[in-house]
Amino acid sequence: MHDREALHQKAGKTNFDLIYDLGDPREYFNTLGRFDYRIPQHGQRLFSELIEARRGASRNGNGALRFRVVDLCCSYGINAALLKYETTLDQMYARYGSGELADLSGEELAEDDAAFYGARRRGGSPEVVGLDVAQNAVSYGLRSGLLDAGFAENLEKDEPTEALSRAVSGANLLTVTGGIGYVTERTFERLLDRVIGGSGGRAPWVAAFALRWVSYERISEILSHYGLVTEKLVGRTFTQRRFTDDAEREYVLEELMKMGVDTTGKEDTGWYHADFYLSRPAEEAKIPPEALLGNIV
Repeated sequence: MHDREALHQKAGKTNFDLIYDLGDPREYFNTLGRFDYRIPQHGQRLFSELIEARRGASRNGNGALRFRVVDLCCSYGINAALLKYETTLDQMYARYGSGELADLSGEELAEDDAAFYGARRRGGSPEVVGLDVAQNAVSYGLRSGLLDAGFAENLEKDEPTEALSRAVSGANLLTVTGGIGYVTERTFERLLDRVIGGSGGRAPWVAAFALRWVSYERISEILSHYGLVTEKLVGRTFTQRRFTDDAEREYVLEELMKMGVDTTGKEDTGWYHADFYLSRPAEEAKIPPEALLGNIV
């Protein structure tokens, strides 16, 4: 199916579901690239800074902390690629839109990716466990080596499997770039039970981007039950992608107006904007997100 056929309107927002679970990520990048999808690049910058900050707070005489990230709604492993390897989102768009890779099968592309990224791994990069309902996408992330572990499970409906529970046990950071609204507090609750249960009670940091018209309140409330203090980064939003057409733009502007959210210089310029939320144990939340991330935001 061609990418233009994958687009249809659902509740005023363009639905890209048909590109989320294919055999490889080429259609995903070629489709979203037309609308300048940017949020993974923002995630790379902020998540990398948070990884170093938490490592610094957790070091001991034994040296650097082994770091495990759980990426919710991981798709094909894009966030993992950006955190683990010397690459950028623009380079990934160029790679998957390249004519040199166009004729490869999905399996051949996964093999090529494994070699390509394997030669570019950053020193001290984190281990990334991916979670998504899209089985084909997760499978690609594993076969290409982008994900260190990956699970196609729906925690909105089901309890985590034993394998997933073991993989996320003791994770240091939970990340989400594009899934809030698709996953709710139910997923966070089930996941945190397994993460904390395997770490002697130590809670992870949770870093999430959420579109400004999507409430984070109920997730924040659940996180507080685990001793996590949630703060929204003040004075800064992040572009997600351009609107696909005027109808989508007008729908979002109307929804935000109902919420009393000022869209000046943001959504009214033709872009979705996301807020950034950081949740940390109270004793680790003494430095506000603005100070912690000040050098990059």
